[in-house]
Amino acid sequence: MTSTDGQAAPAKAPVRVFLVDDHALFRAGVRAELDSITSEIEVVGEAGSVGEAVSGIAHHRPDVVLLDVHMPDGGGAEVLRRSRKEQPDVVFLALSVSDAAEDVIAVIRAGARGYVTKTISSQELVRAVCRVAEGDAVFSPRLAGFVLDAFAERPGAAPISDPELDLLTPRERDVLRLLARGYAYKEIASELFISVKTVETHVSSVLRKTQLSNRYELSRWASDRRLV
Repeated sequence: MTSTDGQAAPAKAPVRVFLVDDHALFRAGVRAELDSITSEIEVVGEAGSVGEAVSGIAHHRPDVVLLDVHMPDGGGAEVLRRSRKEQPDVVFLALSVSDAAEDVIAVIRAGARGYVTKTISSQELVRAVCRVAEGDAVFSPRLAGFVLDAFAERPGAAPISDPELDLLTPRERDVLRLLARGYAYKEIASELFISVKTVETHVSSVLRKTQLSNRYELSRWASDRRLV
């Protein structure tokens, strides 16, 4: 890319990431995967315990910490409690095998900016890291609902992002919402003032983007994201 005066624009600095997980093999896998698929992220360090994490974060001062929720010596919430006061500019994104409501709520209340599960794809993880670094709140499917419920009475919450849902256009979301409510294609067309053929096109696009195979799976997918 070049600037208006013909000179090359400076390259955007990569997001500096610190990994926290008590499984060394998992850390190695995440590091290798991120290194192989993107130049947007630079893994600057890693830790396998709360103590190592706190000292490592203070030393490296990363942009984003990918944080496991459960560790033998305290877990992600403890890392947050011990790090955020001294490192207020560091953003924390929970990356866990758990999708339990109590885990999600506890780590968000402790100060994490988002929560994704370890079933997330590599590309989606890259997008999630970049988005929290830019100030967004990012959650895996279904988990956003836990947070909305827990903080329903707290005004001023940041917008919550779902990397998979973000792939859909506003019209595709409209079609999906009605489809999940049991509307037939003809009824959807009438409701949205479009043709049945256009409805079919939107449904095909949603199926392709979500990698699902039928309307029943789509309905469940939409319900998990509270679109219904």
